[in-house]
Amino acid sequence: MERVEELARWCADGGVVVLSGAGLSTESGIPDYRGPSGAARPGTPMTYQAFTRDPIARRRYWARSHLGWRTIGDARPNDGHRAVARLQELGRVDGIITQNVDGLHQSGGAHGVVELHGNLAWIVCLDCGRRTGRAELGERLDAANPGFAAAVSAVNPDGDVEIDDAELDGFTVVDCTACGGMLKPDVVYFGETVPPARVSRSFELVAGARTLLVLGSSLTVMSGRRFVLRAAKDGIRVAIVNQGETRGTPYAQLIVDAPLGRVLPEVVRRVEGVPAAR
Repeated sequence: MERVEELARWCADGGVVVLSGAGLSTESGIPDYRGPSGAARPGTPMTYQAFTRDPIARRRYWARSHLGWRTIGDARPNDGHRAVARLQELGRVDGIITQNVDGLHQSGGAHGVVELHGNLAWIVCLDCGRRTGRAELGERLDAANPGFAAAVSAVNPDGDVEIDDAELDGFTVVDCTACGGMLKPDVVYFGETVPPARVSRSFELVAGARTLLVLGSSLTVMSGRRFVLRAAKDGIRVAIVNQGETRGTPYAQLIVDAPLGRVLPEVVRRVEGVPAAR
């Protein structure tokens, strides 16, 4: 509780930039990659190279993703997401950078979120660039695969599920209605580059921060860890709330190892009684 109290004081100071990871969404029913709910996760995430070059891998992904979207699309923001939005409303959070692709920050009331890795709710054509909503694609896949159903053994944080490959036989992938090109979720796969504008905007937010607050990320991949490294280099204090180990430990001045859905609402409760810093 002493660490929570200190975190609340840091947040009350304002100038907080949030960097969130999959651990923030576990209490919404979406598993993470490396934390408690993702420790036994089978397989590996889809890579951009496999998706674009291997028709079988692409069919496998779309079949699994079609089923997985029912979990991701139906997920609702939890107390952690709502607490971040409340801190933003109170003027303490100046920016939110997320590595998540579930859109739950916005559903929880936040705005101006930098979605580093995109959003699963959108589909993009790799040939003509047309973007469409996930609901439209779902209707087309249902029509192309009447009666398709498979036993789901696990849901993955990148939006697909684990099913027996034998149940993939006959699944039909659909193409872009505008040009017939290849469709892909508008997210950044492993092996794909985060759009430079998002990276630049994120570094701008970190540069102007008083505190970089990492929520639910092991910081294993450089996509998120680079912002912690920049904050440490620039003398910006770093706080981490995460369950389990994190590669940000050497750079953080404050670490709280506890469920975010408990810690963040308590931080908000304490901050609400503190006037904004001048």
